[in-house]
Amino acid sequence: MQLKDSVIIITGGGQGLGRAMGEYLAAKGARLALVDLSQERLDEAVSACKTAGGDARAYLCNVANEEQVIDMVNRVAQDFGTINGLINNAGILRDGLLLKVRDGEMQKMSLAQWQSVIDVNLTGVFLGTREVAAKMVELKSQGLIINISSISRAGNMGQSNYSAAKAGVAALTVVWAKELARYGIRVAGIAPGFIETEMTGGMKPEALEKMTSGIPLKRMGKPEEIAHSAAYLFENDYYTGRVLELDGGIRL
Repeated sequence: MQLKDSVIIITGGGQGLGRAMGEYLAAKGARLALVDLSQERLDEAVSACKTAGGDARAYLCNVANEEQVIDMVNRVAQDFGTINGLINNAGILRDGLLLKVRDGEMQKMSLAQWQSVIDVNLTGVFLGTREVAAKMVELKSQGLIINISSISRAGNMGQSNYSAAKAGVAALTVVWAKELARYGIRVAGIAPGFIETEMTGGMKPEALEKMTSGIPLKRMGKPEEIAHSAAYLFENDYYTGRVLELDGGIRL
């Protein structure tokens, strides 16, 4: 698949990994539909993508809202004339132990804490993929859908909700690759490890040091390294049904 002039939707495209992937793909001539909840962040990301060399437009949308996702995909198809790809990148964290006892009192992860992460990180991926794949079939367009999973899919303490969602995303990548291949649509995943983002940038130095000490390469990954891999997946037409792990060897 040629990235130049390809139309790619990126959820969570206003910041972090989403914006980094947008700028990288824009530099290769891709036309981008950036999806997020903050108009200000979207405007900044659109400007950065245009500066990098590609066309980009902003779309406000809650990926966990079915009506909003349907409307967003229809608007992208109308604005650009086609859709060639999707990166399901939007995600949230609501970390916490399943339960803990402190001073004799039992504290539990709330249903709201569980459900909010499942809604965005798993249901949002389902809705986005369903609608984009349907639109691609309707428009007789071929391409790739990338699901952003995580090394936490293997299970990470304090992340029952996040780990379950990311494991589900990895499993769905395989399912959808098998189901959509007949339509010329590939589905692949990326499972990042610890990456330098705004979220990790706010951590205490001692916590960061402890985190990176357990990584064989002794550093966190850079957003550009994830973006490079996303571009590779788009350009390699034989890659489908697999999740690419980018974690610096932490799961050796």
